[in-house]
Amino acid sequence: MSIPAKLRRWPWDLILLMLLASAVRLILLDLKAPHFDEGVNGWFADQLRETGTFRYTPDNFHGPWHFYTVFLSQELLGRNLWALRLPVVIAGLLTIPALLLFARWFGRSAVRWAALAWAVSPAATFYSRYSIHEPWFVLFTILFTWGVCALWLDRDRAGLWATVLGLTGMILNKETYIIHAGSLALAAPVLMAWSKISPLSPPLQRATSREWTSRDLITTLAVAIFLLAFFYTGNFFHPQGLFGPFEAIVAWTRTGTDGQGHVKDAYDLLPFLNYYWLALLARYEWPALLGLLWSVRYAWPAPAAPRLLAILGAGVLLAYSLVPYKTPWCLLAILWPWFLFFGAAICELPRRAGFIIGSVLILASLAASTRLNFFYYEDDREPFVYVQTYRDIDKFAGLLVDGAARDPRILHTRGGVYLASYYPLPWVLGDFTRIGYYGDGPPDPLPAADFHVIETVKAQPLREKLGADFLEIRFQLRSGLDECSAFVSKQLLQQITDSPVARRPLAL
Repeated sequence: MSIPAKLRRWPWDLILLMLLASAVRLILLDLKAPHFDEGVNGWFADQLRETGTFRYTPDNFHGPWHFYTVFLSQELLGRNLWALRLPVVIAGLLTIPALLLFARWFGRSAVRWAALAWAVSPAATFYSRYSIHEPWFVLFTILFTWGVCALWLDRDRAGLWATVLGLTGMILNKETYIIHAGSLALAAPVLMAWSKISPLSPPLQRATSREWTSRDLITTLAVAIFLLAFFYTGNFFHPQGLFGPFEAIVAWTRTGTDGQGHVKDAYDLLPFLNYYWLALLARYEWPALLGLLWSVRYAWPAPAAPRLLAILGAGVLLAYSLVPYKTPWCLLAILWPWFLFFGAAICELPRRAGFIIGSVLILASLAASTRLNFFYYEDDREPFVYVQTYRDIDKFAGLLVDGAARDPRILHTRGGVYLASYYPLPWVLGDFTRIGYYGDGPPDPLPAADFHVIETVKAQPLREKLGADFLEIRFQLRSGLDECSAFVSKQLLQQITDSPVARRPLAL
């Protein structure tokens, strides 16, 4: 039976890739507890709901875009882990068609392999299941880079829009846009200089006339300025937020140079050269590692766009290696070009050998992603698992949330949290109306409350003061923190136990 012509015209490669990527990202999306950063990002979205605006602060080191997407998702779906994470799932999925755009310069087969590798990549899948800025930042970085290439070589209107909106999206997400935009700006003269030593093959050919007009340029810039002004000023309520992108660079420069506890000096080769990112590639991202190695071949006669991307990839890797501040999710923004070179490598190898090598690496990536996302997602021995909240938090927070689901009066219970680092609790318990958070320890006098949370090593004075009317529940919040003790009043526990419609047994 022949396939109807209309169905044959459908982009089946994109459809199948999106289905695969969706499965890896959406299945059991709420399996792991909310990460510290997810709790912070969710809290910012909650402030948007409560105040109707967003007040930008440069010390947050991130732009407002992600907070607005989380706010919208939670308004539509409620305050839950699915709503918190769904925006970045969407960003991760949109990266698939963005990579396919590079078929102009790499060929359709190569970008299919690249998109397939990205769909099952351990880094891309693991951090697309986190409510953090990186998946959005990577999406806009890819659009910006594609747009610059299209604007340079083909001079078309789509390239103009992709360049302007891609850069706008980068600025709206992370202060590290300066690394990527700066690296691309430096890659151009390096390309021209190297082409005098090793000529481009085929020679550089640009469109003789441009598709876009001065009106198109004015329109794209107007849209970009509006978006930057709208988001950074908190819907125009805080005009001083217009300086946000510049303040972020100053704040990040300070943070990036001192490391803020995220220095990976165990990977230092030289005082200013670190192989942390290469170690992550070797452990998790074998297609990208092959792509990195293959990109060297573009130093010899090669087409313009792939050579530019090879130089860009090397420049970004060097820049991130020099910056002391390193968190593993930054790898997403570094490695995406190498997936394109992975696809190019597979297509340039002998057909059977390329298919076998590509398939083995893809299957290995899928197995690594499955292992990481569904079995070892809070195992501190995995480098991608970084200050991850443990499900042990459910001993305390799950108890309260489940109790409130059965008896909404529990949402108005008084509580005190006396931890120096207490996120993601403010988001997890965000529906509770009378919880105080005290990073400096219990205030004096101790507030009247039905539960108190403190590090176990500091709990003895509180234990003595509360006496037999409170039961102690010990739990581990996340790695790097001491064990915590939650003192819950017997009266509150009785109220939870007596609430109608038990959802699950309460284990203390």
